[in-house]
Amino acid sequence: MSISTSLDGRVQSHTRAHLSESRARVASMLGDIVEDRSLGARLWSTDDVEYLNCGGYGTLLLGARHPRVVDAVIAQLGRHPVSTRTLLEPRVAEAAGALAARLPDPLSKVYFGASGTEATEAAVKMACSAGHHRLIGASRGYHGKTLGALALTANPSYQNPFRRLFTAATTVPYGDVQALSDALGDDASDACVVLEPVQGEGGVVLPPRNYLAVASALCRERGALLVIDEIMTGLGRTGLMWESERDAVDADIVLVGKSLGGSVIPVSAAVATPRAFRAFDIDFGIHTSTFSGAPLGMAAACAALEVIDDEKLVARSARTGARLLHELRILTASLGTVEVRGRGLLIGLDFGDAGTAGRFLLALLDRRVVANHSLNASPVVRFTPPATMTEADVDWMLTAVGDALRETFSKGHL
Repeated sequence: MSISTSLDGRVQSHTRAHLSESRARVASMLGDIVEDRSLGARLWSTDDVEYLNCGGYGTLLLGARHPRVVDAVIAQLGRHPVSTRTLLEPRVAEAAGALAARLPDPLSKVYFGASGTEATEAAVKMACSAGHHRLIGASRGYHGKTLGALALTANPSYQNPFRRLFTAATTVPYGDVQALSDALGDDASDACVVLEPVQGEGGVVLPPRNYLAVASALCRERGALLVIDEIMTGLGRTGLMWESERDAVDADIVLVGKSLGGSVIPVSAAVATPRAFRAFDIDFGIHTSTFSGAPLGMAAACAALEVIDDEKLVARSARTGARLLHELRILTASLGTVEVRGRGLLIGLDFGDAGTAGRFLLALLDRRVVANHSLNASPVVRFTPPATMTEADVDWMLTAVGDALRETFSKGHL
């Protein structure tokens, strides 16, 4: 038995025994592949097979191990990896200023977390502290699985076991202005609306034209607080720095994550107006976390923001995404049952049923391309490749998708 085979067996057995049996079952369905190392858009397994990584659930905008982000983290590791949480720390101050500078006024106050759900939790607590305790979210919305965020993540399979622990949000159909207006009521001064500019885990659902602008205006007119969740879409993933730029959105809080850590360190943030942030300004201890704004993560975030600017990753996302969407629509045109949706490098293929989507994912993996399913839309396979991907990467992805589609829709698999 080879060393890699022995290691792979231990990984599977430990996953089953100590992490999750269901996670181990999914791994078995995928061939028990164990990932070992990565660089850019490429991923290698323990048996040295090379894959194209178009997954990562949106975290790999800069590609794996971008040298500038890695160097920044290594330098910080050698200097000051963990702060006292008592004295002022320069990296978190620098990161907060850099992130706020990239958002429109008056979004200027920052709370840092690690995961996207932490950013959502902070936003919910900001809203509640400002009197906006009535939460309104959208069907298929996904904002995380900690308790405050879970109230807004519109999936009963995630919510039902824990309903006694939280007050559920009101859920309205995504894109339905009238339904949102009805939920707000004439006086919405106690309401907090949380929306994604494109629903990622919902299956890459794009809103109707001007939906966010009208939703924003309704919130302003009726006194509601508006949270825009750009955790998946922000920092260039959709071909704009912020997807909500497409509409005249006047947000009180913007949630950031996924790409913020430069594909190296998990970092998230809730960026708020002074009014929404007021309780946190009065007493910073109202919502804290030991590793909020940790120096290693802040070094990664500062470097990531610089790389996004210097390497023009927003424009590259728009350009590469436009090509991929065009070519994918050509590849699926004759199938009829597959819908291609997307903005920039957030792309979904909707197969109409979970079984077909699963067969396609496996066929894609056989061609050494990694993609993701959608947590709130099982028929949708998502691609979130790096903006740094090369022309060779794009060609590999398109060839693999074409071959996987032919296998999935061959007579023997229908």
